[in-house]
Amino acid sequence: MAHPSTILITGASSGLGAALAQEYAAPGVRLFLSGRSADRLEAVARHVRALGAACETAVVDVCDTTAVRAWVEACDRAAPLDLVIANAGISAGTAGRDGAEPAEQVRAVFATNVDGVLNTILPAIEAMEARGHGQLALVASLAGYRGVPGAPSYCASKAAVKVLGEGLRGSLHGKGLRVSVICPGYVRTPMTDVNDFPMPLIMDADRAARIIRRGLARNRGRISFPWPMAAAMWLLQALPPAWVDPLLRRLPRKGAG
Repeated sequence: MAHPSTILITGASSGLGAALAQEYAAPGVRLFLSGRSADRLEAVARHVRALGAACETAVVDVCDTTAVRAWVEACDRAAPLDLVIANAGISAGTAGRDGAEPAEQVRAVFATNVDGVLNTILPAIEAMEARGHGQLALVASLAGYRGVPGAPSYCASKAAVKVLGEGLRGSLHGKGLRVSVICPGYVRTPMTDVNDFPMPLIMDADRAARIIRRGLARNRGRISFPWPMAAAMWLLQALPPAWVDPLLRRLPRKGAG
């Protein structure tokens, strides 16, 4: 899996997903990309084809269990998948609100960030188990290390993805499958462009994609970066809430998305 030749990526029409597609694009590589915007997805496809990769695209809502299963299974029939990157996600927060997030926002975040990951990886696991090899990459976030008042549903959804991936890594090891959890800090993407607060150690998406590719090639269980942010988040989740909560309540809050 150091050099996967058939790769499926969700959320590939922009941001980190598009950067990952471009990072892996090369002659002999076949990419299956999905996203919500047909125009942006086709722009990414043109770019990766120019780099020598074969590329097929599909506008698929990751929340649609039936449609995603049909797409993943069709891709795997066309070319058995070496690597599946469940990257699609949305973000939202509590800026401008005195209380909790509205119920519809919370459910939308979980539907995309958790159900969307499940919809992507479950059919892939079935296909890979039958072959006895394959690699799954679940994109979580450093925000999943500790819930913050500015984005409780986002943090919780990414925590669920993180823990799911960690558990699957062990349970699928004996089946020949590799599983990695990706926990980026701030990456410069359309999702972070809407933030109107300082984002420490923010990095470009292409640099993040290179870090992720190296980590996956080495079969790292958790790919967390940048390391100072990862260390800070680890410390926050290890400290008692009574010490941390007053600090977190003073942090800026993310907008509704």
